[in-house]
Amino acid sequence: MNYYVMTLFPELIEKGMHTGVLYRAMEEKLLSLECFHIREYTVNRHKRVDDYTYGGGAGMLMACQPIYDCYRAVETRRRLRAWEQGRKEKPAHVIYMSPQGRVFTQSVAEELSREEELIFLCGHYEGIDERVLEEVVTDTISIGDYVLTGGELPALVVMDSISRLIPGVLNNDVSAETESFTDGLLEYPQYTRPEEWMGKKVPEVLLSGHHAKVEAWRLEQSLLRTKERRPDLYEKYLEERT
Repeated sequence: MNYYVMTLFPELIEKGMHTGVLYRAMEEKLLSLECFHIREYTVNRHKRVDDYTYGGGAGMLMACQPIYDCYRAVETRRRLRAWEQGRKEKPAHVIYMSPQGRVFTQSVAEELSREEELIFLCGHYEGIDERVLEEVVTDTISIGDYVLTGGELPALVVMDSISRLIPGVLNNDVSAETESFTDGLLEYPQYTRPEEWMGKKVPEVLLSGHHAKVEAWRLEQSLLRTKERRPDLYEKYLEERT
């Protein structure tokens, strides 16, 4: 998976991705990341990337020109990489991180993990001029019904979730198949050594070595936990099986 990020704060993206599992995956060439600093593409002599909104209102809006020119630089880089690797260039999948987008879920992560390249556009201030969004963006994604100061943290959330689904990124790929939301339920409780801690014991069934009983217990616990904590998911799970 190749990630390209258009941002005003490339250092935030780079630091977030250069840690732990994701850093190892990039070292092993399973992932790649290139950040493009939007401010470097402005023609404004003061290096401004924002301006006042037409019609009035509080705050500033990111302007079209630097974002569009930044996007063109990303496209040039994508074409060069495709030529170097001897493969056919595919149409860009440009994701704008915004509370107005479709809600990011595990199924969306699985959908996006099948792409070869993803471009992320991170907004700031009051947002971005609608005209450049119409010109370059193909997908708008929200990580929840709340507002942040910029799109970098949401982009990191989405990249982290997608990256875990890329073959080889996790040491144990099976773990990505048995986690919360994979089958529409929250994950069951899990335990490690010691068998007893502060008077609390590991459930006996997990010590039995009886795989069928363990799986039955895990499903039961997933159902109970989902019903208690996410009744919306529980009802959806039941509806899909009736």
